[in-house]
Amino acid sequence: MLDPALLRANPAELAERLRASRGFELDVGRLEALEADRKRIQVRTQELQNLRNTRSKQIGMLKAKGEDVSAVMAEVAGFGEELKASEVELDRIRGEIEAIALGIPNIPDDSVPQGSDESQNVEQKQWGTPRSFDFEPKDHVELGARHGWLDGETAAKLSGSRFTVLRGQLARLHRALAQFMLDLHANEHGYEETNVPVIVNAESLYGTSQLPKFEEDMFATQLGEHRRYLISTSEISLTNIVRDEIVEAEALPKRMTAHSLCFRSEAGSGGRDVRGMIRQHQFEKVELVSIAKPDESDAEHERMTRCAETVLEKLGLPYRKVLLCTGDMGFAARKTYDLEVWLPSQRAYREISSCSNCGDFQARRMQARWRNPETGKPELVHTLNGSGVAVGRALIAVMENYQDADGSISVPEALRAYMGGVERIA
Repeated sequence: MLDPALLRANPAELAERLRASRGFELDVGRLEALEADRKRIQVRTQELQNLRNTRSKQIGMLKAKGEDVSAVMAEVAGFGEELKASEVELDRIRGEIEAIALGIPNIPDDSVPQGSDESQNVEQKQWGTPRSFDFEPKDHVELGARHGWLDGETAAKLSGSRFTVLRGQLARLHRALAQFMLDLHANEHGYEETNVPVIVNAESLYGTSQLPKFEEDMFATQLGEHRRYLISTSEISLTNIVRDEIVEAEALPKRMTAHSLCFRSEAGSGGRDVRGMIRQHQFEKVELVSIAKPDESDAEHERMTRCAETVLEKLGLPYRKVLLCTGDMGFAARKTYDLEVWLPSQRAYREISSCSNCGDFQARRMQARWRNPETGKPELVHTLNGSGVAVGRALIAVMENYQDADGSISVPEALRAYMGGVERIA
């Protein structure tokens, strides 16, 4: 959530900035009308509260003197109903303003290129050279289905479309990838391995900005009166660990990593990537989250992105790093790098990691703060998150880039220790 002072100070200027960078239309007239009503009713509410307090003291003094208090009590009763109605109306208006504020995306950093869609993202680097095949490379679905390793039909029988059953050595390779990533980030990159719930309450989703805007993308559970949600990323659980907390300066940056199941309804994805494991309702991801001091978050963002790059380099997977333009960034992000891995079957780079600096946008919703030793006062932290990386897409990339003409798949050297020394699956 943006600083409320930005909404109050100059909403027209904010609206223009959001329109230019995000294509977001802020209803300035509605916001200004609500703010005017809020000020007017708040002043009247305070007047009535002061009047009530003054008259209450007067009643006490009159009673102490043994004098008649009926007239004053009648006066208090007279404005008591007005005060109650005024407080209710003030809460309603504040709720409307907050609802507007919750729907406003983060403001992009000045270093983010202007643009309306992914075609205007800016490539930062390429690593590795896509392999030249002396045969027509197969896609991951054909490679997996030949051996019964990847079974969409059985998954559809169990759960419906966009689910997958993995078997045998392919299931083991998938597990190996997750273990490799966790060990890399925990042992070499200094992230604390964390195991988190995959079912969370609504407060957690408000904290990291999935609610209210993206509720249609969430799977939900209902048990009696309790509604909870299946996480779409362990960023939600990890980041909310510091919700309503004050972190001491010496504990920052706080770096956490988790391997978890993730669930997305893909409500707005239409018919995209319905084949295979590219876009699933259930998938696994190794997530990176950092909680940082504001003046260190840009450097932490570069570091986090580099940690995700290392995964792909150790696996020998060609990739490119892209700086997203203003129109292609996520709702809560102020700056995002995407890593896109090369898929031979598509002859294209596809996203496998997204690393974002959210500034204080999520922290303000969560009231996640740190104690600044220079002032001794609590201030908002900055939150960062990134895929380190998506396990299913890494599996796809390994299958396609390491395939041989007979349909067998070489195991990248970095994974062989996790595969019991197996060098090839066939």
